[in-house]
Amino acid sequence: MARPPLKIAHVTATFPPYRGGTGNVCWHNACELARRGHEVHIFTAAVPDAPAREEKAGLIIHRLFCPVRVGNAPLLPGLIMALRGFDLIHLHYPFFGGEITALVAALYRTPLVITYHQDVFLSGVLGLIEKALRLTVERWSLRGASRLLFTSLDYGKASYVQPLLKGREMRPGELPNGVDTASFAPGAPPLYLRQRHGLAESDKVVLLVAGLDRAHYFKGVEVLLKSLTRLPAEVKAVIVGDGDLRESYAATAQSLGLAGRVIFAGRVSNEELPDYYRLAALTVLPSVTMGEAFGLVLLESLACATPVVASNLPGVRTVIETGEDKDGLLVEPGDPLALAEAIAAILNDENMRQAMGQGGRARVVAHYDWAQIGQKLEAIYREVLAGDWPPPGWEEV
Repeated sequence: MARPPLKIAHVTATFPPYRGGTGNVCWHNACELARRGHEVHIFTAAVPDAPAREEKAGLIIHRLFCPVRVGNAPLLPGLIMALRGFDLIHLHYPFFGGEITALVAALYRTPLVITYHQDVFLSGVLGLIEKALRLTVERWSLRGASRLLFTSLDYGKASYVQPLLKGREMRPGELPNGVDTASFAPGAPPLYLRQRHGLAESDKVVLLVAGLDRAHYFKGVEVLLKSLTRLPAEVKAVIVGDGDLRESYAATAQSLGLAGRVIFAGRVSNEELPDYYRLAALTVLPSVTMGEAFGLVLLESLACATPVVASNLPGVRTVIETGEDKDGLLVEPGDPLALAEAIAAILNDENMRQAMGQGGRARVVAHYDWAQIGQKLEAIYREVLAGDWPPPGWEEV
């Protein structure tokens, strides 16, 4: 007998039109659930030039009034009334101020699922405030969830939230990020992008896709720039993304003598982004801290059959196959020499590069397509509502 559809609320601090991994994951999770027949509402902060209420792709998007915001942390008191009457609430975390969601879930006795996307590393006064929140309201929120999901158990075991969960009879689960394997697919290297950015046919493109704002300071842009000084002149870096640190990175490139070898492409549309992966010989993710928990860009690149080089960080390393059928290479975080050597190893062996890309594409299609992730998420919701969690054989984090 068919099960009735659910009324589901997703709560996220950031969401399109803001370009960021958490909002992107929330969008795709919600879209897949809507395709499976559920009524899905997304609650996020109001932003300029975006409607307060919008219906799109079968979703109902609510952008709530935000009286206080610190960086990407909005306070949304409207959640108290807005979250009434749902079968299940899904909070995308960290969301400082979003702990009100856990309070509302407890108040309305609504099952709460939390996806824990990443640790947050701040310094100075903000760092002290973050730690105080972590030991109080964050601890209470995470321990009160019906289900706590990490994008990988590898990251969950290394996360600084582990001590917060001690003594709680719960078993956190795993729900990886995904990719649209129809949009991100292999194709001919686009000539128009080479012309747009003044790239010669002989130039070899190393791609980095990252936010260039202070919230994404950990992306390792300067590590990539320093590695480029150790590579031949025909190796060019194309950096897709924008933010308040872009000018600083451009100045660093200039000071390293990389004029003409680093192209800041700015923000690009979702429709055009796959062409940048097809343009590239390889994609890099040289992140320097566990602020990087997964690396969605790695899936996007591999789906386009473009191999990858990434930092050997918990979570990130689970996305890459480094065994006999490798589709990428791992390097130690913050090591420009190691990054340059890994880039050179792939660029200097065209047969290996193509084999890595083809193998990566096959693996991503098999395990990371968003439709599969949506099916897993729906099953988790049903288990939460049935109260029969955890299934046999799940490892406790």
